[in-house]
Amino acid sequence: MANKSILGIRRRTLLQAGATVGGLQLASPFILSARGETPVKIGMVDPLTGVLSALAASEVEGAKYAVADLNKKGGILGRQVELLVEDSANDVGTGVQKTRKLIDRDKVDVIFGDVNSGIAYAMSQVTSEKKVFHIVPGGHTDPITGTDCKWNVFRICNTTSMDAAAITKQLVQQFGKRWFFITPDYAYGHTLQDAFVKNLKAAGGEFEGDMLPINTSEFSATLIKAKAYKPNVLLNNMGGLAQVNCMKQFVQFGMNKDMALGGALFELEGVEALPAVAQSGWWCYEWWWNQDLPEVKAFVADFRKATGKTPTARHWFGVVAVHSVRLAAAKAKSLDGLKLAKALEDLELPPDVALQPGKIRYRAGDHQLMSNIFVGEVHPAVGNKDNIFTPKVVVPGEEAAGTVANTGCVMKYPA
Repeated sequence: MANKSILGIRRRTLLQAGATVGGLQLASPFILSARGETPVKIGMVDPLTGVLSALAASEVEGAKYAVADLNKKGGILGRQVELLVEDSANDVGTGVQKTRKLIDRDKVDVIFGDVNSGIAYAMSQVTSEKKVFHIVPGGHTDPITGTDCKWNVFRICNTTSMDAAAITKQLVQQFGKRWFFITPDYAYGHTLQDAFVKNLKAAGGEFEGDMLPINTSEFSATLIKAKAYKPNVLLNNMGGLAQVNCMKQFVQFGMNKDMALGGALFELEGVEALPAVAQSGWWCYEWWWNQDLPEVKAFVADFRKATGKTPTARHWFGVVAVHSVRLAAAKAKSLDGLKLAKALEDLELPPDVALQPGKIRYRAGDHQLMSNIFVGEVHPAVGNKDNIFTPKVVVPGEEAAGTVANTGCVMKYPA
């Protein structure tokens, strides 16, 4: 794949609560108002505070960018779009409460969220009960489009099984079959490690590891344990700020000289928060900005002009979520939850929304977006600070996902 750098404007990675999104202060709620007596209301719940706040901020910014662009072009079904954002604070109870508030008090037509897989799953119980169309932009745990799939819920990011399937072969071939896992102890981590272990055992491998709280900041005991195990590969499955802290300590312990490094996701927001010596390993990227495609180049240039930033996968998730509502509403000629769901099944994203090669569609059987997985190597910046990843293999989503039957999803619509 071509990897031609596009010079961009420098930006500071968002890692702390209170960071700005597109020049507007993130608060709870953040409302992007638009003109019109009957706007289309989209409610978004994401952890704007806590260890996943950088990822959440990017998803919100991507959605905000898409809404602003849509409103210039007539909105959705000829109506302006209003985006209402609430902070789940990385807490399941808070996420559920905010979801109910958006539906019952604010009367939103659609719900987005959450980055935290456990919260996204809990939100889906509420949206299903209320019959509200729900898109999960960035919560990865398998059951959301697997054993607990719901007629009203669609997902943009990959499942944990998809990411594990895409990267395992590369790690085994290049480094070996003895692995050590550092994994967050919540829904995402459990399904991700289970998927990795399944693939590793199939390859004849062995493993050890620790599951740690999602907000862990001190990793010395686990890293000492990992060093003693002498793995071929250490898989850092933590997310957000916890992953960044783990990577810093991994390098401080000199372990980058003893073993390879890799895992499912090491996102641009996290990589740019690290010193160059810690920017390494083999990972999955669920979207990548430096593709040699005209639609991608145009999007990157426009996003940089609008925000001063290079778009990340999380930005893309937010953009796709908004345009998915537009596309489904145009096809259904309605904002009714059931009609939107039926319209989005097997809908193929146009090139200027898919922003990658191939046929990118929401699979009817489980409502999972079948997008590509970019597998490759993270490295210190080359040319500009955002060029920190080189894709080596592009794995089609259909190949990584397997069949609908394998996911355990049995889609049931209301009578």
